Amino acid sequence: MRKNVKKVIAPLLAAAMALSCTVCVSAAEDETIKLTVWGAEEDQDLLKELTDKFQEKYADQKFDIQIGVESESTAKDTILTDVEAGADVYAFADDQLPDLVKAGALLKLDDYAEALQLADTTLDDVKAANVEGAIDAATIDGSLYAFPRAADNGYFLYYDSSVISEEDAASWDSLLEAADKAGKKVGMTLASGWYNASFFYGAGFTTGLNDDGTTTMDWNGTSADGYTGVDVVKGMLDIASNSAFMAVADGDLSNQLASGNLAACVSGTWDAITAQDVFGDGYAATKLPTFTVGDKQVQQGSVAGYKYVGVNGYSENSGWAVLLAEYLTNEESQQMFFDQRESGPSNKNVAESDSVQENVALAAQSEYAQAQKVGGKYWDPAKTFGELIAQGTLSADDDNAIQEALDNLVEGATASVE
Repeated sequence: MRKNVKKVIAPLLAAAMALSCTVCVSAAEDETIKLTVWGAEEDQDLLKELTDKFQEKYADQKFDIQIGVESESTAKDTILTDVEAGADVYAFADDQLPDLVKAGALLKLDDYAEALQLADTTLDDVKAANVEGAIDAATIDGSLYAFPRAADNGYFLYYDSSVISEEDAASWDSLLEAADKAGKKVGMTLASGWYNASFFYGAGFTTGLNDDGTTTMDWNGTSADGYTGVDVVKGMLDIASNSAFMAVADGDLSNQLASGNLAACVSGTWDAITAQDVFGDGYAATKLPTFTVGDKQVQQGSVAGYKYVGVNGYSENSGWAVLLAEYLTNEESQQMFFDQRESGPSNKNVAESDSVQENVALAAQSEYAQAQKVGGKYWDPAKTFGELIAQGTLSADDDNAIQEALDNLVEGATASVE
C-alpha cells in the first residue's frame, strides 16, 4: 500500500473506453498487480476460490492476491490503526462505514464508474441489483462507498431440537432450564454493544445517530413501552447468572459451538454451517427468546444490517481493487456465499430464489430486528457495560449501582466527537 494512485486505462480497456476516462485500470503486460484482501476467518476458503475465478476472468493480467483474516466486526478498528497499511479490499459491517469514509479508508465508487465497464457493469447496475436498504446504507452525500455483499447482518437463536424443544426455545427461562437438564449451556456474547442492545431494543429503548456523529440513547431512563432501564438490566443479570448460561467472547462463538458444550446459542448466519455440523439432525433456528422485565415477558429484539466489500482509499492499484471488490459481491459470488456459507444475499435475484426463501436461519428474527444507528463513541462504553453483566459485577438487588452503570454508559456513548 502506498499513496492513493488513480491510474489510467491500460491496453485491456483502451479499445473499449473513451480517452476521457478519469479513473480506470492500468498495467504493463509484464507487471504483476498486487492486491491484498481481508475477510472473515470462516470465509477464507471461499475467498480463495473467488479470487482464483477473478484471475481467470482477467487472464491477460498477472496478479499476486494475498488473502488475510479480519472479521467484518473488527475491520474498522484494524484499518484505522494504519489506513495506508490496510488491505486493498476488505469486508466490513454497515455501522462502520461513516468512520471509514471520514478517515479516507474507502474510495468513492462514483469516481471509478468507468473502470467498471471492464466488468461489463455500471454503478447503476449495482444499485438496481441490490436491495434498496443496502444501497442507502452505503451512500453518503449521494455517493456510493462500498459494494453490498449481504443483507443478513443480524442474529437469532440456533438450537439443538433433540435437547431443546420449540416450546423451550420460546423464553430464556425455559431455554436455560432445558439446557441445564441436558448438562449443556446456552451461549451469547454480552460484552458487545451490538449484541447487548437486543435486550433494550426489545423493551422499547432506542439509539440514534446525529448529524454531528454523536449518539442519542435513552437506556438509563424509561422506554416508550413503559419499562425502566434498571429492570432490563435485572433481566439480563438473571440470565447471565444462570449456571446454564455461557458468556462468550466476541468472535469466539464458532469455537464454543464446535466444542460441543452448547445446546443453543445466539449468533447469525456466519455460524450456520458450524451449527448444522454440531447439531446434526437436531439443527434448528428461531427468533430470540422472551426475557423477564419486571413482571412481564418481553420479546428480545436484535440488530439487522448489511455487510459490504470496500476499497481502501490508499490502494496503489485502486482500479483493479474496485474490479475485485465488484467481483466478490456480484450475483454469482453472492450465490456462492449463500450456497457455501448460508450468507443472506443483498442481491435481489439471489434473495428471491427458493433456496434462500426456504432457509430457516435467514427467516428467524427479521420481524424483530432493527437497524442500529450509533456513532463511534458508542462501542467502548457498551462493551464495558456488557462486561459488567457478563462478569456478574453488578447485583440485581442493587438498583443504585445498576442506575449508575447505565448513567455511565449513556454518558460515554453520547459523548461529543472530537
